[in-house]
Amino acid sequence: MISVNIPGRGEFNFSHAVLDVNGTLATDGRLIKGVEPRLIALSNHLELQLLTADTHGRQSEIDEALQLVAMRISPGQEGDQKVAVVNSLGAQNVIAIGNGANDAGMLKAAAIGIGVIGEEGLNLEAMLASDIICPNVVDALDLLLIPQRLVATLRK
Repeated sequence: MISVNIPGRGEFNFSHAVLDVNGTLATDGRLIKGVEPRLIALSNHLELQLLTADTHGRQSEIDEALQLVAMRISPGQEGDQKVAVVNSLGAQNVIAIGNGANDAGMLKAAAIGIGVIGEEGLNLEAMLASDIICPNVVDALDLLLIPQRLVATLRK
């Protein structure tokens, strides 16, 4: 669990992180450098839920590297499926990280949504649904590993 008090926003007790894989944690089906050790460190504090449509067909390799099994999203209404996952975990206890149009709903539904620009860019809808925008996923994951950074950015 990650507990943080954000002045003007309240007390948060995060137990889950919901993370988009392709475009966020991986580029062209390969994990971005620095993601693996950060996710391993985060798994000591949060339940990690990776979501993917396995666009590049390499998710099994990613699962093996992280010793996790990502949830495969079915074709069609991917955004709604991602929101359903956030809601099923208790949105008030979820931090979500993503970059695509189909991530916008989960970023908005989660207690805190973090949009990642990355090599594939950041969809405008996802950007507007985010509480924080990071230039890359490593910086986004570091916000969770060093939660005082969340306070510094989100306090009112």
